Amino acid sequence: MKKATLIILGLAAAFCFGFLVKTPRAADPAVSGSNTKMETMKLGAFSVSLNVKDLQASKAFYENLGFKQFGGSMEQNYLIMKNESTLIGLFQGMFEGNILTFNPGWDENAAELDSFEDIRSIQKQLKSKSIPLLSEADESSSGPASLMLRDPDGNLILLDQHR
Repeated sequence: MKKATLIILGLAAAFCFGFLVKTPRAADPAVSGSNTKMETMKLGAFSVSLNVKDLQASKAFYENLGFKQFGGSMEQNYLIMKNESTLIGLFQGMFEGNILTFNPGWDENAAELDSFEDIRSIQKQLKSKSIPLLSEADESSSGPASLMLRDPDGNLILLDQHR
């Protein structure tokens, strides 16, 4: 009995000690072997673009969750719905599947940001990380552009810069 109690106390102490000791992370330059700081891409406002079967039914459903119409129109077969800083696009008959959407240059109110990372800069970073792109922005252009890619599970991601 005494031996079992000591073993349990020893395991508990080792477990608690593990929380007190800082373990290195992969992003830590000492662990990864890199002396450069990890770059953070600023992708802009985020929304989920949903392919819906019945725009009116989807609008009613999301209104019941507290969303309000923020943009789009029933006549154009799409609505942008907003709940605080959360945006959902409802699109009927425009594309297959759902899309994760980022808008460089916009905040969650579709207001233009004074400073933002241009989509061409983001594209260069993605390419430098060997991330395959389905479509690309013309790197010799400026202003509005878009690019598309898929995540490892096949989810479509759209980066859509409007200015």
